[in-house]
Amino acid sequence: MEIENKNLLTQGARTFGVSLERKAAEAFEVYLQELLKWNQKINLTAIRTEREIVLKHFLDSLSVLPHLSGVSLLLDLGSGAGFPGIPLKIVRTSLRVTLVDSVSKKVDFQRHIIRTLGLRGIEAVHGRAQDQEILGRMKGQFDMVISRALSDTQTFLKLSGPFLRKGGRILAMKADISREEIQRHAEAEGDRYKPLETVSLILPFSSFKRSILIFEKK
Repeated sequence: MEIENKNLLTQGARTFGVSLERKAAEAFEVYLQELLKWNQKINLTAIRTEREIVLKHFLDSLSVLPHLSGVSLLLDLGSGAGFPGIPLKIVRTSLRVTLVDSVSKKVDFQRHIIRTLGLRGIEAVHGRAQDQEILGRMKGQFDMVISRALSDTQTFLKLSGPFLRKGGRILAMKADISREEIQRHAEAEGDRYKPLETVSLILPFSSFKRSILIFEKK
């Protein structure tokens, strides 16, 4: 990783309250190089430069860290090339993370990164949230379900509910979203979920707007 991009990662992480230790910084470097290498053969992400990966994958993933208080068991649905679950695991090693994605080549990459980095307490599962086998194995286990891949928030709420313990939270990472849309989601799912917080931010060193929507299972 170029020095400039290392500095972006380190300084950007501080924005979210993370002081990257040497081991974590090295893990991100390996992650980045492996992502670039695999992406030459299979389409893992449309983002293909070091700088963009640091800004739009790594720092975007870390942007939710301030909202993980009390979370020990995290489920990442539609995790793609491992975002946000793997970056969160790298910086918060005590977090137990389950990644689920329906594309087998992406799950193969996730497992490769987990092995390469020697991560413990994280698994990558091939399948869909609706699969009965996955539901049966993971029902009611998690403190939080997170996703940045599912654009339809109402669908994400419905898919996430069965995996949460009572009082568990759902965190949806969205592009910039209007207050009207947030209100529609809250009203549509008001009997099952309570809106807790909506945070709007601009990712460090970029103009990319991110909205974080957090709901609690009643």
